[in-house]
Amino acid sequence: MIEVVASVARGPVFLAGELMECLITFTNPMSHLSTSASSENRVALPTRGHKQDVQADSDTVLIPSRGERGQCVLDTPPKILFCDLRLDPGESKTYSYSELVPVDGPPSFRGQAVKYVYKLTIGCQRVNSPIKLLRVPFRVLVLQGMPEPPFAQDEEVSPSNPFLEEEEASRRDARTLESALDMLMVTTSRRCPHMFNITNQRGKVAKFCIFKTVYRLGEDVVGTFNFSDGEIPCLQYSVSLQSEEEIQELHRRRPGQPVSVTGHGRHLESCLHTASSHFSLPIPLNVTPGFSTDVVSLRWRLHFEFVTAREPMEPPTVLQSQAEATVWAGAEHVDVDTFSWNLPIRVLPTNPALASYVSQFTGTNSITI
Repeated sequence: MIEVVASVARGPVFLAGELMECLITFTNPMSHLSTSASSENRVALPTRGHKQDVQADSDTVLIPSRGERGQCVLDTPPKILFCDLRLDPGESKTYSYSELVPVDGPPSFRGQAVKYVYKLTIGCQRVNSPIKLLRVPFRVLVLQGMPEPPFAQDEEVSPSNPFLEEEEASRRDARTLESALDMLMVTTSRRCPHMFNITNQRGKVAKFCIFKTVYRLGEDVVGTFNFSDGEIPCLQYSVSLQSEEEIQELHRRRPGQPVSVTGHGRHLESCLHTASSHFSLPIPLNVTPGFSTDVVSLRWRLHFEFVTAREPMEPPTVLQSQAEATVWAGAEHVDVDTFSWNLPIRVLPTNPALASYVSQFTGTNSITI
């Protein structure tokens, strides 16, 4: 038997357009005292999922989508790593596979109606044996709605060295990733306070301030409330971080199909007789940034809910001459109104290396053939 181990070199999370590298190691675990002489393998990475061979029923035909559910919406051309490999007992060999993550694909996404999953599929075959598939799942972040990073001027005029093509390509890919991350950092670091007056049909409740509306994964959404100028007493407020999954009209199963809303964090606070308050909601690293495809779109928002009193409520008074501590008890019955408000925000990707720390994927899988 031959052990096949595939390991993604730099973690299981990638930004679209980034170069993905995978090391594939073949090991003959048998002792040198064994009588088995050698093993032979043929390896090829996947062909296009919708182009299946006429001999699809044969176990010796490479069909990357075999055993998978769903439809293949994106794949890359296959690459043959080697043929006719012979391994002596205890011997192992490692091969490197690299491919650019396509920029025109959707991000990894597990929604309520749609799921996009990326997998590296490796086909392994011993002589006169059926093909076995080794799949390594990984996560892809897509930076949508951002301008293309311009190439540096020295790249266009600098001479190329034919003897250093691989090194230059690696450096170019690194520079492209760095440019994208720099642009992402600049976009999400801009602060411009946005002020909103929170009102209902009876009058002004509070003034709300948020310092920016564009965030990266892992950042905290911070906002402040000022109730001192409010005409209507606010008893309680809550802020929820939510994502909206909307199926495009062409792909809806029925007219008027509602938008699916998912909560990712909530802050609840009682604020009667409070002059000011604030909240902080972290954006998880394992969620999907906003994106749009021809099938589904994902948007982000802050959902506010307020509970206000219908009648003015006087704050408790404490006499200066009173030496003992007093306990103020709130009213047992208060007529209230409730209303809600949604504030759209943008959520963008973060550094893939940072997202790898919380990824559910290990970036390593193995099989025995």
